[in-house]
Parts: sequence; structure tokens; C-alpha cells
Amino acid sequence: MSHFCPSPSFEEILADFELLEDWEDRYRYVIELGRKLQPLPDAERTAANKVQGCASQVWLSTHLESDGGKPRLTFLGDSDAHIVRGLIAILFTIYSGKAADEIVEIDALRVLERLHLKEHLTPQRSNGLIAMVERIRAEAAKALRSSASLH
Repeated sequence: MSHFCPSPSFEEILADFELLEDWEDRYRYVIELGRKLQPLPDAERTAANKVQGCASQVWLSTHLESDGGKPRLTFLGDSDAHIVRGLIAILFTIYSGKAADEIVEIDALRVLERLHLKEHLTPQRSNGLIAMVERIRAEAAKALRSSASLH
């Protein structure tokens, strides 16, 4: 049984980013965050979980729980690119474990602007990040539709 360190919060990541003034150090930090991601089981590396629009291979798996009738989503993810795994880890600090109605309201790209990542990512990485955000929000919207049809 592996032991996982709890992921830092987005605010902790932001504070760490501010301490690291050099972008090389920030990239290493993002890669380190990706190394701490909970592993994605091979069974979840499916075509359905693959995120389209990413230059590297990215899988996002959504797990739905009901919290007093409200859908709550947690995510697992992986990529074949180290920096992208780190970006997934950062996205999960913003979205994972939250209620679906909260997720659809969060503007992750605006939140991520606080890290000033965009100006340091290639256009393909930025597009991939947008694709991951859209996928997560779509999963939350789908969970909301499903729960509404049950009531």
C-alpha cells in the first residue's frame, strides 16, 4: 500500500510559486507536484477518459459521489508529459472534491492567472490546459443534469 502526501492547496502552491523567483525552479516544482498525483489505474486509461486537444496524452477519470443529494466530483488523472502531470495536479487543487454546482462556477483559467503560467507555457500546453478545464466543467455539468433528472 503506497502512502500519499496530502496535496497542497492552491493557496499553498501560489505561496510556493511566489517564493521561487526563477521559472526553472517553478517548472521543477510543477513537475514535483505531478509526481505526487495519485496513480491512475490502467483500467482507467481508456479512450473515453482521454482528453482531446492536448499535445501530450492526458487521461482524466471522474468519480461521482452523492453528498446529501448533491453530486460531488473527485478526479484522477495522468499524462505522459511531466509538466502536464503537474498542471493536472494544480487543476485538481482547484476542482477535485468539490460539488458539481461549484465546479461549473469556477473560472480555473482566471485562478491560474495568479500563477502567471500562461506566459511561460507553449501555446499547445495552454490549449491542453484549456481542454482539461473544459473537460472537468463538462463532467460537472453532466453530473448536475443527471442529478436533476433523478429529482
